[in-house]
Amino acid sequence: MNAAEEACFDFGALGAILESLPDAGAKPQGQGDLIPLLQEIQKAYGYLPKPILMEMSRRTGIAASTVFGVATFYEQFHLEPHGRHTIRCCRGTACHVKGGPKITKAVERILGVEPGETTADMRFTFETVACLGTCFLAPAMMINNDYYGHLNERKIKSILEGYS
Repeated sequence: MNAAEEACFDFGALGAILESLPDAGAKPQGQGDLIPLLQEIQKAYGYLPKPILMEMSRRTGIAASTVFGVATFYEQFHLEPHGRHTIRCCRGTACHVKGGPKITKAVERILGVEPGETTADMRFTFETVACLGTCFLAPAMMINNDYYGHLNERKIKSILEGYS
């Protein structure tokens, strides 16, 4: 990212977040406050932009390697822009046996993206997960916090159309 791209970010939100967590970075390695700090940054920006994380590292004294280590370890954090809605298709055994791969392929075909990608209009981010914990609904997927089960390829398009 060049200086012009970095200038596009509003560092004011970061300042407000750091003011709301005055002890951020005060503990050894900043470990106690790093996850809540990253959560607040992601809430404000929609994801964790590298220039914001580097500035947060500079201001708090938390090593950039620690910041990025935590941000890449936990699946809740996103280093790339994320769509308004997150689709998660289950890859678990029950879903797999009952047609889960067909559901994943249907989502890929309808949206034109593969798992781990976001649609060009920023409407959806598509992910697959090891298990949704809803085996009784197999095959299942969730969009944001909504679960959909007993799916077949025909149901997918109408479900997706319900999200703007």
